[in-house]
Amino acid sequence: MMNRCPYRVGLGHDTHRLELGRPLILGGVRIEHPRGLAGHSDADVVLHALTDAMLGAAGLGDIGESYPDDDPRWAQANSTRFLRETMNRLKSLGWVTVNVDVTILAQEPKLGPLKTRIRESLASLLELDETNVNVKAKTGERVGHIGRAEAIACLAIVLLARSEEPLGNSSSF
Repeated sequence: MMNRCPYRVGLGHDTHRLELGRPLILGGVRIEHPRGLAGHSDADVVLHALTDAMLGAAGLGDIGESYPDDDPRWAQANSTRFLRETMNRLKSLGWVTVNVDVTILAQEPKLGPLKTRIRESLASLLELDETNVNVKAKTGERVGHIGRAEAIACLAIVLLARSEEPLGNSSSF
């Protein structure tokens, strides 16, 4: 029997270590900072967590299954590619993104002034109105790897809905 539930929720997470000499990219936004995130791709924890949440909501596993970090195709890849390819997969299965909520965990840099830029970037990438995208930033209160500014992490939740339009149409709710 085919499950025709009209909505699905997915939760995603990612963490990467901060390293000198790497660019810092969060939510598709390049941020001036002496350290960036270490990883096989550009290590954008926001786009990785969001992609993970989208895949999970659709029952398609996780980001590591779709874009493994030991595959040379993804070396130095721009994480917008993961997000766009995942969006296309979801659309082909009849899913559209309704809204997303992300929480970035970083002791540094201070993200308060950057949240609007990240929100705008995510809305554009996801083809959503900005009112359907929320970005929060939290510090680690100087506790653990986040609090010691050794890493940045992100949690993302996404709501998908069955498309009301024919497959292949790129519009969303």
